[in-house]
Amino acid sequence: MAQNPPNNRPDGNDDENNPQDPFSAMFGQLFGSGFDPNNLPPQLRDALGAQGDPAAMQKMMQQAQAMMSAMMSSNASSGPVNWKLASDTALQAYASDDPEVSVARQSAITDASYLADLWLNNATAFETGSAPIESWTRKRWYDKTLGTWKKITEPVAESVAQAITSAMKDQIPEEMKGMLGNADGMFRNLGASMFGMQLGSALGELAKDVLGGTDIGLPLAGTTPGIVATNVAAFGDGLEIPEQEVLLYAVLRESAHARLFNRVPWLSSKLIGAVESYARGIHIDMSRIEEAVRGIDPSNPEALQSMLGEGLFTPQRTQAQDKALENLELTLALIEGWVDHVVSEAAQNLPFAGHLRETMRRRRASGGPAESTFAALVGLELRPRKLREAAALWEHLFEERGIEGRDAIWDHPDLMPTQTDLSDPAGFTKRREEAADEFDEFDVALGKLLDGEFDGIDPLAEAPKDEKDKNDEDPQDPKA
Repeated sequence: MAQNPPNNRPDGNDDENNPQDPFSAMFGQLFGSGFDPNNLPPQLRDALGAQGDPAAMQKMMQQAQAMMSAMMSSNASSGPVNWKLASDTALQAYASDDPEVSVARQSAITDASYLADLWLNNATAFETGSAPIESWTRKRWYDKTLGTWKKITEPVAESVAQAITSAMKDQIPEEMKGMLGNADGMFRNLGASMFGMQLGSALGELAKDVLGGTDIGLPLAGTTPGIVATNVAAFGDGLEIPEQEVLLYAVLRESAHARLFNRVPWLSSKLIGAVESYARGIHIDMSRIEEAVRGIDPSNPEALQSMLGEGLFTPQRTQAQDKALENLELTLALIEGWVDHVVSEAAQNLPFAGHLRETMRRRRASGGPAESTFAALVGLELRPRKLREAAALWEHLFEERGIEGRDAIWDHPDLMPTQTDLSDPAGFTKRREEAADEFDEFDVALGKLLDGEFDGIDPLAEAPKDEKDKNDEDPQDPKA
């Protein structure tokens, strides 16, 4: 077993020559290169489960060591998220089972995409996009979607970093403040590392679960549609449905999402912008954090990370954010409802289409452990809670207006259905006609005003003599 230097630091540096690294002496022995779970104090080993699973304990300690190393590193990311640590953590989650997509599987996905396009041509007025569906590994999904995750999560992480810095600075003993030097930078690194590790864990689990680039309702990979081949195969296990049919249904859904986002350019920016605005408006319960920080055991840095998993930094929502969340959930429901309806029309030749439709509905409505972790992390659930109501609305519009009329609703944000429309689909057209009549009346009144004639009165006409004399009086004239 490798031995650490006498000062218990793996790198051999002397704490006296590095006053900004006082915690290394505290954690060096515990997390040095020669770490052995059996050398832990019995009470700590029992609490963390080392006796039951030494391998899991070793992995956990390696993660904690990586987090602490990132915190103390002068080269750590200056942003609110340590994305290298996030990527490393995500990789640990999915790398053990992420095979390359075989040539046969790629060919099957390509063939399914061609057939899906033919079927969707008869189910929607939206044309197919220019980008073909790609075959992804889990790592490829992570790489393709990382840019969007950065936009969504960094505003939340910034608030977390500020909260950690403020809370932990207040807990530093006076005798240690001189040793810490730039405590703000160190604690920001800590916050970035904590958030990065927890976010990486959540994204790693999502990478093992999502079926494609739009599986949670957002265009995570931009305009490029893709299918995570391993996950689609795992999804079909236990359904007792032919694998080719499961794959085709997943490709149909991904293709339908892609057509919608390509044909309605304002939709992507509206969704991502709503999430970003929601994230920027969060605030953290500082008193709760300060209480938790006071209770942290310095010999257990894993407790720092666990605070995130317990929802300690879950944002406290304001009324404005509640309203924004309602609008976001409505938009997600309309997207998922449209896709659900269109795919059901396109997949009528599939023997198990009804079964797959219901399975997908329940999957999207309930989410999974990874989505729950993400919700606890950023205080936001990306679930279409009213998917069934939205699908019923699109079905009604299809029967009433046909394919062209149904899809024309997406032409402008102002035409989009409301919560009332989800509750009463049959009244959608009447409400739109009444709104159009009110707009026409307003347009006529505005035209009269601009022409100088409103209710028969010309504001430019000569005023009555009394009024004219009154207007001509000089306000400075004392006789007036």
